[in-house]
Amino acid sequence: MLDEKLDGIAMTLRDCPHERRGPSPGFDRVDTRAADVRIAAFLDAHHVTLYLDTSGEPLYKRGYRSERGEAPLKENLAAGILALTGWNTGEPLFDPMCGSGTFVIEAAMMALRIAPGAGRSFGFERLLACDSKLWRSLRDAAAAVQEQPRALPVFGSDISGRELRYAHENLKAAGLDDAVELRKSDMLEVPPPAPYGVMVVNPPYGVRLGEEQAMADFYPRLGNALKTRFAGWRCCIFSADTELPRRIRLKATKRTPLFNGPLECRLYEYRLIAGSLRRPRHEGQPAV
Repeated sequence: MLDEKLDGIAMTLRDCPHERRGPSPGFDRVDTRAADVRIAAFLDAHHVTLYLDTSGEPLYKRGYRSERGEAPLKENLAAGILALTGWNTGEPLFDPMCGSGTFVIEAAMMALRIAPGAGRSFGFERLLACDSKLWRSLRDAAAAVQEQPRALPVFGSDISGRELRYAHENLKAAGLDDAVELRKSDMLEVPPPAPYGVMVVNPPYGVRLGEEQAMADFYPRLGNALKTRFAGWRCCIFSADTELPRRIRLKATKRTPLFNGPLECRLYEYRLIAGSLRRPRHEGQPAV
């Protein structure tokens, strides 16, 4: 039935006189990867539904990311995680495994009141129905409350020089290269950049054969590093693996379910005080 309807539409367009169809739309000149206006079609057994894309690039894209790095978080998820930590923009914030810098860039944007997407365009701007004057006034109002970039108590580090280069490039693209302090350091050895603050980190978890044991060894060492050097900090760990965080041997004060695409994840909060490290669980003892 649907095929017959589509064939009928195609035949009608083909037989329609040129003056009724209008000039050729020049489909051969349409950029199929970055079209000015995108129309999505969804077909089922009986219907074709057309959607006009008013966003353009996905809304999580802020317009600053020049290098993606390895398995970065989407920008909107990183911003949501920062909000869930309860971070006050005046507090020190530290990501010791910052990768390409998503957490620290989003934190700097929050602290400087930079509107999400201020550096990008949107699909609806190319539509005839767009009220350009109104949209311009809204952008001007957002820009009016934006603060000038300055050095912030926002810190990032990573053991990978390549990832840090990506982070530097992304900060520069966002106009925030002087707002965030980056350093090359191992998470297990890095000193705290301030006496207290909020740590947010998305550590790796084993997804390839042979990585499981390496991650199982890493997490207890991570817990020990947090306990011995970061007393007074609130640490929030985002993980798609529910077993590995247990090996940190610190008692989580909060667990928040989240999704990273199709992956069900947890945001674990640990309030670090001296002497908070759990003793290793003996064989046969139940997990807490």
